[in-house]
Amino acid sequence: MKLSDFAPEAMWQQVFPAGTFETPDAGFETCFPATLADGRQIVLPLRRLPGETPRAVSSLILNQAGFEVEDALCDLLAQQLAPHEPEVVIGVPTLGLPLANGTARRLEHARMVPLSTSRKFWYDEALSEPMSSITSPDQVKTIYLDPRMLPVLAGKRVALVDDVASSGKTMVAVLRLLKKAGVAPVALGFAMLQSDRWKEAIAASDFPEVPVVAPLKTPLFDLVPGTSDAAPRWQPMAG
Repeated sequence: MKLSDFAPEAMWQQVFPAGTFETPDAGFETCFPATLADGRQIVLPLRRLPGETPRAVSSLILNQAGFEVEDALCDLLAQQLAPHEPEVVIGVPTLGLPLANGTARRLEHARMVPLSTSRKFWYDEALSEPMSSITSPDQVKTIYLDPRMLPVLAGKRVALVDDVASSGKTMVAVLRLLKKAGVAPVALGFAMLQSDRWKEAIAASDFPEVPVVAPLKTPLFDLVPGTSDAAPRWQPMAG
């Protein structure tokens, strides 16, 4: 199967054996074969980032992914988090929630603790933080921790789980919220690390030394010289 054969709705639906797809010499057009921690591959769509400089990222929308892909990500993330011995998994909305749910089940937990961007009437503003993300740069949301979950988290080893780390802004907001709640995470888990831009934000956060794990790591992409936005080809950036 060739990468050019993939229609948009066919991406992030299947896990392929290691080495199924090779890097084309002319660059990538519409999709990228991301490699899982165990060597298998998932085909992800390429999205041009807003801004004057032509850059792109590989995208992962977990609630549109095939169950095979979701299961593989949860399996591998649970394996990566297990050495940190988390007793509770906290899920970050929206797309981090199914990942957190599946990962907690594989760690043999009885439940996971979901954060929320929908304020219930019993929530406390003291347990909230504003946040934004790369996929919705013009929308500032508020993230909440249900105060009823404080006893569930108190004194426990906590792993924080979200779908993608890109700029790190969302995770830093969540870390500020956890600090308010008196919770220090033992690890951060993601389905995908989208380049290394998140590292600077985490290093400047309240928990700069917290370990970060993910089954997928993907680069930023530059426009291949000689191509244009009308018919782009993309090449992974070095570093």
